[in-house]
Amino acid sequence: MRLKPWRPWRKWRARIDHPKPETNIAKKVHIHAYIERILPIYKLMDDVFSTTAQESDSVPSTREAHERQEDQQRPIHLESTAAVTTTTPAPSPRLRSLDAFRGLVIALMLLVNNIALDTATPLQLVHAPWHEMVRLADLVFPWFLLCTGIAIPFSAASYRKRGGPAWRYDLKLLGRCASLVLLGCLIESSLIRHPLLSLGVLQVIGFAFLIGAWLYDLPLARRLLIAAGLLTAYWAAIKFLPVPGMNVGILDEQHNLIWYLNSHFFAGGHFGELTLSLWGLPSIIPTAALVLIGTAIGDLLRITRLHVLTKSLLLIALGITLAWGGFQWNHSLLFSKAIWSPSYILLAAGTGTMLLGLFTVAIDAWPRVGLWSYPLTVFGANAILAYVAPILVKVYILEEWHLSHGQTIEQWGLSTLSAHWGPIVGGWSYTGLYMLGWWLILWQLYRKRVFIRV
Repeated sequence: MRLKPWRPWRKWRARIDHPKPETNIAKKVHIHAYIERILPIYKLMDDVFSTTAQESDSVPSTREAHERQEDQQRPIHLESTAAVTTTTPAPSPRLRSLDAFRGLVIALMLLVNNIALDTATPLQLVHAPWHEMVRLADLVFPWFLLCTGIAIPFSAASYRKRGGPAWRYDLKLLGRCASLVLLGCLIESSLIRHPLLSLGVLQVIGFAFLIGAWLYDLPLARRLLIAAGLLTAYWAAIKFLPVPGMNVGILDEQHNLIWYLNSHFFAGGHFGELTLSLWGLPSIIPTAALVLIGTAIGDLLRITRLHVLTKSLLLIALGITLAWGGFQWNHSLLFSKAIWSPSYILLAAGTGTMLLGLFTVAIDAWPRVGLWSYPLTVFGANAILAYVAPILVKVYILEEWHLSHGQTIEQWGLSTLSAHWGPIVGGWSYTGLYMLGWWLILWQLYRKRVFIRV
């Protein structure tokens, strides 16, 4: 008989290429044995209930009797029993490419909000004026909305896996929306040092998230149809609805339907010490459509039977299609962040989807090669904290606390660095050190697996 050669490396390679899936299946323990192990005093009660059941129903099977006899002869170990009968579902792994993309958005937000170069600030870090092409600073906010929509399918699937009731999930959505609105009002009130209820960045994110999450129960085709309907109706209203004192079809910075609605109906007023302003309320319509587009991208990322490279190619192709649609729509209604034009929404969704596709192939397909994304992942894992905390610290500490020579901490740091390295290098150094300090704080939270959610 011919013996097969001993080649152990084949087994090792099979174990590496096809590892056994980790399972967390609890061993089935008979209810009678479980009660006896946890509290032996219940043995008498168990015998009484068992006797009653035998008399009223039927005699237990031979297998059950055999199992009971084995359980009675088995010694009692409280520690081991708890380990066997307690099951803890393994936490679902985070999508590194989404965390990295969200982290890039947060890093750009910090950069735009804390740039200290005055007139030397690069144009791409300044919002574009009316009638000019979209810049990088204009894409940061809609990219964050896109990330919000992409995360909704993962959050909904995680909740369904836990088996909670639907009404509790709705309360969770309402609570998150309320938390974002309150945090946004805190930021707006801190900036003007006066109580203010308004629609800022986080408030718009909260309402758009609530609409997108509530509509996520609908099939994918209906969600996309609703998103297209919202953008089309928004475009038609701006393009064709008459505005008092303005010509139909004439679009200017202060001569359009959105500006008219905001200035005449949503400007708000004062109620005692409180200022109320709903300026920007019409923007909930296109931003909700952007979140719905994000839910469709999230559904694509959750398809497990697709290879990572296939997902990335589909994301890039979808992004190119959306951006092309935005450029085509720009011929009818220009790109504008001020009015959140549909062409601007599609351009932001397309460029963000293309970036996510590149991140997917560079990070999820080749994890070792994607180690460069670790700094971005740290920012993205605690995105809301990374956005809110630097603003509040800047407002209440850096711009408020004065040193002995009369300068604030921000003025002292910026002037010191500028005196040593000049205004350009000093300004970049100040911004970079502030971002680095917050990255180190978020890194400590990331190392300890602390993720703050609202």
